[in-house]
Amino acid sequence: MAVKTVDLNNPEELSQVILKIEDYVKTVVSESRYEHSVRTARTAEKMCALYGLEPKIGYLAGIAHDMCKEFSTDEVLKLVSEDQKPVSLLEQNRPGLLHGRAAAVLIQTKFGVIDRNVVSAIANHTFAAAGSSDLGKILFAADKIEPGRPQSTDEYRKNLFSKSLDELTLCVLKENIDYLEKRGKKVAKPSYELMAELEAKLKP
Repeated sequence: MAVKTVDLNNPEELSQVILKIEDYVKTVVSESRYEHSVRTARTAEKMCALYGLEPKIGYLAGIAHDMCKEFSTDEVLKLVSEDQKPVSLLEQNRPGLLHGRAAAVLIQTKFGVIDRNVVSAIANHTFAAAGSSDLGKILFAADKIEPGRPQSTDEYRKNLFSKSLDELTLCVLKENIDYLEKRGKKVAKPSYELMAELEAKLKP
């Protein structure tokens, strides 16, 4: 049976789908992962208000972003096959990195959320991507700076929130890339591409 498409411009439909996703996420991830999802959702909600987007859309993207994080590899790969995009070598070697793309498929097929910005933000929240929408930048950053993260003190977030969205995203992205490089971990190509795009955009 086809799932009814949600109109995110309708406040009642938006609130209802958020509740449905919250209830679902509670059943498919650990308590600590759910708490991280709520903190990410609240951070994204705050950032949307700060940068001129609908706050509840930020909350929606945040609460849904990790809903496939604890799925089996087979479940993740089955969902990802539906987006018809290539799987990179890095993703082949570490299928857990595909959880965002899997969640982007699931939010459409199970919950009827087809808004392009929401779907893209969720799909790309792990690596980020060049050409990201403002919502995509917000979700990527919110996931990395929610208050449960070790470095994310009140002062740290206050400093970031004083910047433009592009400046904030670039700061968080560089921190993430630096963290991975120092540990000898491979950085995904889309992360470097967004960094180059933002640096060019912000060049004086």
